[in-house]
Amino acid sequence: MTQQSIHLTDLREQLLHSFEATREMTNTLVEPLETEDFTIQSIPDVSPPKWHMAHTTWFFETFILKEYQEGYKSFHEEFEYLFNSYYESVGSYFPRHARGLLSRPSIDKVRRYRSDIDKEMIALIQEIDESKLQSVAELVEIGLNHEQQHQELLMTDIKYNFSVNPLYPVYRSLEGNSTAKATPLEWVTFEGGLIETGMNEADGFSFDNERPVHKVWLEPFKLATRTVTNGEYMEFINAGGYEQAIYWLSDGWATVRKENWTAPLHWVKKDGEWYAFTLHGLVPINKEEPVTHISYYEAEAYASFVGKRLPSEAEWEVAVRDQPIAGNFVEDGNYHPVATMKEEEGQIKKAYGDVWEWTKSPYMPYPGNKPLDGALGEYNAKFMSSQMILRGGSCVTSQSHIRPTYRNFFGPEKRWQFTGIRLAEDGE
Repeated sequence: MTQQSIHLTDLREQLLHSFEATREMTNTLVEPLETEDFTIQSIPDVSPPKWHMAHTTWFFETFILKEYQEGYKSFHEEFEYLFNSYYESVGSYFPRHARGLLSRPSIDKVRRYRSDIDKEMIALIQEIDESKLQSVAELVEIGLNHEQQHQELLMTDIKYNFSVNPLYPVYRSLEGNSTAKATPLEWVTFEGGLIETGMNEADGFSFDNERPVHKVWLEPFKLATRTVTNGEYMEFINAGGYEQAIYWLSDGWATVRKENWTAPLHWVKKDGEWYAFTLHGLVPINKEEPVTHISYYEAEAYASFVGKRLPSEAEWEVAVRDQPIAGNFVEDGNYHPVATMKEEEGQIKKAYGDVWEWTKSPYMPYPGNKPLDGALGEYNAKFMSSQMILRGGSCVTSQSHIRPTYRNFFGPEKRWQFTGIRLAEDGE
């Protein structure tokens, strides 16, 4: 057996392991759900769990099986329309805001769809000609990272769907109450200068919006060693932060008044005390935990309130890129930010996991950026408008999915994700 054949054999085995593990994680995450939970869509931002399960399957069918399996026949022709998310070059698609109206196909049929496509994909990986294996491997890697993104959306969407129910359903019970304390908030100084940020395609997997490596000039800055806690954010609320326009961006203040915001999403006041709806049910606010479900507008307002600012995405990346990718991720099974993490290494604490951290950077292409060719070029580039960058991952992000260069993005008013705040300030 040649060295190349050994390499390709290893590649097949790695692909099979990653494919099966990632697909099984989705099954694990939906295991606690009742049949009725799979169809609900409480707001246009979220999607029903059933849709996430089918769409991630559609991705493998559309971009890999149809391209590389000779004579492939679609599982169901209508699925091409129902479970396309936004790929205009692939064809038309069912409106996003109406996904919750689809009582059919049933969850049982969607499960069969997943099972059938899994079998087809496994067979393809095992049998495809060596000359095509590398190309298939690259698409499978994108598909698996795409599914991990939807696993995170699946959890935040389940949480939002459950939150509108006055019974405050429990997704999964969590035993015991944490007595952990947040680490002291301190500051780390960085010199700045001409630095490199971003990732090259040859350095491992990344999405096209993370590329290429490019130079950025940074002035000296300081970054907080941890994110803002619930207790610290309560000080903003108690000081009338939601009632004083002086702290807010103009669009943020308009949103606060329009939406009647008085606290982070999922906070509930009962008998004068604050509670938070979590995937473990309604629980008293733990002041030591990172504050979450915060919009960019709220993050900016809080930073203004304490006389600080949000970091740029380049500052954030420079500060954390040598930190271990360790923290509170979906694999830990907390599905909620925690006050401490398993490892408190490095200067910047909790750089990854717990909450996505808003930056002050708009979502724009890097210099020299080139989207992927074909339909997958729609994956990221078409959203580079009216979005803000977040970094670091959350408590429902997979640990194997995150990296220092990863760029998440949402509109500044969005807060149904596990989003939080890390402060920055100018250096001297």
